[in-house]
This record gives sequence, C-alpha cells and structure tokens, in this order.
Amino acid sequence: MDDTLPAALTGLAVNHVEFYVDDLTAHTAELVDGYGFTVAGVTDPARTSVDSGSVALRQRDITVVLTEGYTGDHPATEYVAVHGAGVADIALVTADARAAFDAAVARGARPVQEPVVRPDTGAVTATIGAFGDVVHTFVQHGPDSEHRLPPGLRTVPPLEHFDADSRLSTLDHVAVCVEAGRLDSTVEFYRQVLGFRAIYEERVVIGEQAMLSTVVQNDSGTVTLVFVAPEGADAPGQVNTFLSDHGGPGVQHLAFSTDNILTSVAALRDRGVACLETPATYYTLLVDRLEPDAYTVPELQALDILVDEDHDGQLFQIFTRSTHPRGTYFAEIIQRRGARTFGSGNIKALYTAVELDHANHRASTR
Repeated sequence: MDDTLPAALTGLAVNHVEFYVDDLTAHTAELVDGYGFTVAGVTDPARTSVDSGSVALRQRDITVVLTEGYTGDHPATEYVAVHGAGVADIALVTADARAAFDAAVARGARPVQEPVVRPDTGAVTATIGAFGDVVHTFVQHGPDSEHRLPPGLRTVPPLEHFDADSRLSTLDHVAVCVEAGRLDSTVEFYRQVLGFRAIYEERVVIGEQAMLSTVVQNDSGTVTLVFVAPEGADAPGQVNTFLSDHGGPGVQHLAFSTDNILTSVAALRDRGVACLETPATYYTLLVDRLEPDAYTVPELQALDILVDEDHDGQLFQIFTRSTHPRGTYFAEIIQRRGARTFGSGNIKALYTAVELDHANHRASTR
C-alpha cells in the first residue's frame, strides 16, 4: 500500500464529539449549567427524522453534540443500552468527505455509512468504524451550512458564548481505554488508515497495576488520542474496571484546555462541578519533584490541582468526579505551559501520596 497520505486525510480536525445519551434534557443542563457551554444548535424537524433529538453545545472552539434516540432501534438507543451514555462519534472535518471515506476504506477502515449529501446545505458526511462501538464521521461543510454546525441542526442564538467563566477553549485530547493485547493493533489502525503517528509511549506501574499507553496524533497535530490498555486482562486497576463497566473499549474522558486553570476550576466548582480531591501529602512531596512555574503550591492545593513537567515545560490538570451511573466517563481540565506529555508523573505521585497518607493513618491509630 502507498504510504502517501491522501489529500482528503491531511489536516483533519475535530468538528465535534457526539455523545449518545438517555436523557437529552438532563445532559444538556449538566454541560450548560455546570461547564458553561451554550446551546448553539438543535434538531430541525424539517431536516431530520423524529426518531431522535440532538443538541449542539459550544464553548469557544469546542463543540459537543448530545443525541437521544426516541425509538428502540435508533443507534443512540442501542448504544446506551450496552454502554450507558457516552462518546459514540469523534467527527472529523475534511475538505472532501467522500474522498476521505474512500481513502480510509481502501486503507482498511470498516465502512459504517456511505457518503450522504444533505440537499438543503450541501454538506457531506460519511462514517467509518474506529474502536469498539465508536466511529469517526467525516464532515464536509457545504456552502450553506449554518455556522459549521453538525449537519441536520439549526442554529439557536446566541451562537457563541466566548465569555464563559469556565474559560474552556479547545479539546486537548481524547482518552480511550482498550483491552489488554489490543493497544498495538489500535495504534496501527490509526497509523495505516488515517496517517496518524505515535508521539508518546509509556508503561506506568502503580503498585500491582501496570498500564501501557500510546498517544497518536494526526499530521497537523489537531487530533490527539491517548490510548491506554491494562498490561494483563486480569490485572487490577481502573482500565480493566472501565472495560468491564463500559462493556468494552471506549472513551474514558475528554480533556478540555484552558488558559488559566485556577479561574476555570474555581468557576466549575461554583457551578456545582465536583472534582477529585488530592491528598495533602501530594503537595508536601511536590517540592521534591518540581517547582510550579505559574501558580503557588497553596493556590494549587486550595483547588486540588495537579502539576507535572517534561523537557518542554509544565502542565496543570484536574479531573472531575464522574456523574455517570457506571462511573465510566469524566472530564479533565488541563493547562499547558509548554509540556507535551499528559501528566503520567501525577499518577505515580498521587499513588505515593495516598500510600503515605495510609501509612501515617495506620501509625497514628496504633
């Protein structure tokens, strides 16, 4: 096979991420009230069948679509029955959806939906399989597409809410859990079919747990996927728990970037979003690892924010507490100050801090 990447697959970017949900109203309220998103588009009955309803939510350069199936055989209904609410489609914008679809299928992708042209806007969409039950829809916006919303949705003013206090700006990366032994084949799919490259690999050992991680990115650096797999199918740990509870591979979390994580996390907390707590010992031990370059340790500790660094700089991150009934989806808030990695040092640091806290507690109760 010719390794030259077809033009239609170059410069891909995330157009939107689509969740299949069981309660459109409740999930919309969570993202609007909690995360500061604005409703930018809704299902247009004149353009879409009545077997489902969708809402497009937007904050700066992030677009999230929520879709609820209203019939038993709708794909959203079937997805939710197996996995619960979750990410079902990472849609990629391209200049030529038909050519992108044909090229991807020729390079080994599983066709899911042949190219479809929307007569009202001229937009073209086509879908291929990705991992588990998650797909990639190629989106080619037509000349009459409304504000680059996903096809089939009509705009709802105001279109944007650039002044959201949560200050979330872009989708930094998508974190995906895959089964033990499937990491290499998943990475190879993205390399062979979409021309992505592996930019980072790591083995993380936490006590009795071991995880393998590979990060893939497209040619323009605008789409980043972090794939994580347990080292063994029966090994303890959060990845195997996710795979069991989710019913197979899927998206564990979306990471939203911000230019000021203190402001963002404070706003999210004020809006009712709960984040994971960090043991005080983490910050006691932090001075032996690094010195934060943008915020003070007390500022970070007050909001439970983590910090890590690599050769290129630092990153600050925090994870929200999952509200999913199965606990299989949450969000990450991340601010990069040069760092290109994904905070694996925090995984080890948190584990060490928790273990030390436990040891101190045992010693104090003797």
